[in-house]
Amino acid sequence: MTATKYDASRRTAAQHAVAEHLRLTAAGHTEEWVKLFAPDAVLEFPYAPDGVPKQVAGRDALLAHMRGFPEIFDVKFVDLVFHDTVDPSLVVAEFRSTGTALPTGKPYEQTCISVVRTDDDARITHYLDYWNPLVAIEALTPSEVPTESDRSVMFGARQEAVLD
Repeated sequence: MTATKYDASRRTAAQHAVAEHLRLTAAGHTEEWVKLFAPDAVLEFPYAPDGVPKQVAGRDALLAHMRGFPEIFDVKFVDLVFHDTVDPSLVVAEFRSTGTALPTGKPYEQTCISVVRTDDDARITHYLDYWNPLVAIEALTPSEVPTESDRSVMFGARQEAVLD
C-alpha cells in the first residue's frame, strides 16, 4: 500500500471512530462507546464548568463519567463536518447536538468542535471536546429558578468605554 493510500485509509478509520463516538453517545450505548477508546485514552473538556472534571483518563473512568449521559440528555448529533489535517490520525470535527435536557425538558442545542487523536488501530487516544458549558447549564436549570436579568460579561473594561 502506498503512503497516500495508507494515509487515506487511516484518515477514514479515524473519522469513522469519531462518527461512531457520536452515534453511540446519542444512542446511550456507553458500554459499546468506551470500546472506541484505547485503554489509557484521555477525554478533555477545556471549558468544563466547576464540578465537571476537565480531564478523564482510562476506560473505567470514561465509562463512569459517561454512564449517566443517557438519563441527562436525549440528543442527536447533526451537521458533522471533518476538516482535513496533515496527520491522518488527527481528526478535527465540527457538529451540532440537538435535543432535550431530560431533567428539565428544555431544549439542548449545542455547537461543538472536537480534536481527536487515534492510534494505529483507529482507537481514540485523546479526545479534546470544545463545547459551551453555558448552554448545558441553561438547559439543565429548571425554569422555576430565577435568573439574573443581566448576564453580560465584562472583559476588563467598563461597558461604556467599550461602546464609545
